[in-house]
Amino acid sequence: MTSVTISNSGSEGKQTTKTDSQWHSRHHVNWWLTAAVAVLSLTILIPLYFTIITALKTPAEAGGFGLPTTWEWHNFADASAKVNYPKAALNSAIITVAAVVLTLFTNTFVAYAIARNMDKRFFRFLYYFFIAAMFVPFPVVMLPIAKQFGSWHLDNQLGLILLYTVLGLGTNLFIATGFIRSIPVSLEEAARIDGASTWRIFWKIIFPLMGPINATIAILTALWAWNDFLLPLIVLTDQSNQTIPLAQYVFSSQFATNYPMAFASYLMAMAPILIVYIFAQRWVISGVMRGAVK
Repeated sequence: MTSVTISNSGSEGKQTTKTDSQWHSRHHVNWWLTAAVAVLSLTILIPLYFTIITALKTPAEAGGFGLPTTWEWHNFADASAKVNYPKAALNSAIITVAAVVLTLFTNTFVAYAIARNMDKRFFRFLYYFFIAAMFVPFPVVMLPIAKQFGSWHLDNQLGLILLYTVLGLGTNLFIATGFIRSIPVSLEEAARIDGASTWRIFWKIIFPLMGPINATIAILTALWAWNDFLLPLIVLTDQSNQTIPLAQYVFSSQFATNYPMAFASYLMAMAPILIVYIFAQRWVISGVMRGAVK
């Protein structure tokens, strides 16, 4: 009995050593790649550092990489007063949130319908038709869109929300269709046996599984709607509905003589969308890890 116990203990020790070596081989750090990523990150960190320190300087000190002699926090208050930041941020938030929600509840359902019917000629035509819209330069359709929405009395926030939802369909369809086709059809067949309708299958099974894709679509839509300048410029006619980029454009001549106030305004405009991006990384990273495990 004693000899058997020792033998098993030795084999377990060998298995543990082998498992540890396998774990280390799989998790070996690629220092060359890590160094390359660190260097490339400077292309983001250096401009961000320059923006932050410039926003806290006086106009006479602006332009260098050194820290400010006095921290001019009032630049943020001055920039907020100049562009009426609370009102502009509220307008941007309403348009962005509504565009993201409407996009997720419509574009993903269109992608589901096309992904599950790609064997039919009509749905294949729709797929390639929407994808082809991605290659149409926006200046070609810019003036017709402005004229059409003006005649429909949609030269307001509602018109912008609809435009972001429709114009983003091609990109979102391209992203979501491939993911939906990777979801086993057997899940839907089992749900249909239990009496679930197509609508219920989508919202209870498909849509939750699309969490990482939905996060990606939400990030892209939010970035576009929040930072966009051209569509609000050609669509919005009421100045009270202007978004942050439009408000900054109106006061651009004053910002040209006061760079710290301008950079403070840029930081305030950038902060909300960065928070959204960081928040959505939870679903994006989980989707990437899930794909890696598969």
